[in-house]
Amino acid sequence: MNRIAVVILNWNGAKLLEQFLPSVIAYSEGATLYVADNASTDASLEVLRTQFPSVKIIQNEGNYGFAKGYNVALQQVNEPYYALVNSDIEVTEGWLTPILTLFDTQPKVGIVQPKLLDYKKKTHFEYAGAAGGYIDRLGYPYCRGRIFDTIEEDHGQYDDAAQIFWASGACFFIRRDLYRTLSGFDGDFFAHQEEIDLCWRAHNLGYRAQYTPLSVVYHVGGATLHESNPRKTFLNFRNSLLMLAKNLPSKDLVPLLFARLCLDGLAGLQFILKGKWSHCWAIIKAHFSFYALINKTLKKRGTVQQADYYREVSIVYRYFVKNGTVFE
Repeated sequence: MNRIAVVILNWNGAKLLEQFLPSVIAYSEGATLYVADNASTDASLEVLRTQFPSVKIIQNEGNYGFAKGYNVALQQVNEPYYALVNSDIEVTEGWLTPILTLFDTQPKVGIVQPKLLDYKKKTHFEYAGAAGGYIDRLGYPYCRGRIFDTIEEDHGQYDDAAQIFWASGACFFIRRDLYRTLSGFDGDFFAHQEEIDLCWRAHNLGYRAQYTPLSVVYHVGGATLHESNPRKTFLNFRNSLLMLAKNLPSKDLVPLLFARLCLDGLAGLQFILKGKWSHCWAIIKAHFSFYALINKTLKKRGTVQQADYYREVSIVYRYFVKNGTVFE
């Protein structure tokens, strides 16, 4: 058995498979390649069977989204290490070697992220994960190389191997046994921020997430759900609240959730001022969905809640008030 499985989740992404699978096949020697298909209605399965016969197909019975889609598919994948890769990722030669080295030599490294650069502008980091993720005291995520909408050019400033808080789901490496111990992603999230929640739960078990610059991939970003789509706003706001309710230390739970709900209201007002009424409505729906799931979510809280999860007290304050647009 190969030590690592590269698993690409697909839904109606036939064109993306044709464009990006060749690089994955060319540079993933020694890995087993899978495409987990979320009941696509386009030509995805035909493309896989005719153009990429070496890739194993896992057929999910419905469009389960990112979280449940992977959870269902990975029940059939038994390699000790997983590489969960978006269908719009171009990989580079040797991209798996640094990951295998980390997993083989550092048993407490449970999750790894490579350097994530922008496929459309390869000199710059990519929004979804850049050089590894963190969250501030209020649970707002940001990255080395990307804070809110400010994205840095890559000129080697993050070419150090660093411990991070979360790894991007665009290209996410995790030990199989850890994934199964954590019962995978939270299916209630459907998509967006489920990887941050999973990383947080891994931290609570004493595992680390690590960034390595020695593995480089390029990500298109927004290929399946563009940032202008109110559905993305709904998922991001709702899932952020769910994540905090599951993982915040008990003493912080009520005050920080209240603060976030208030700040979400300000974000909704900003959308109104910009004429983006559908995004404001998406935040309102996100809150109602959160309230509907709150009791179920609180029951998922783990027994270990660490308080040292943040670097910044408020990345919002530093970015919008102090004009701190670069990671420190």
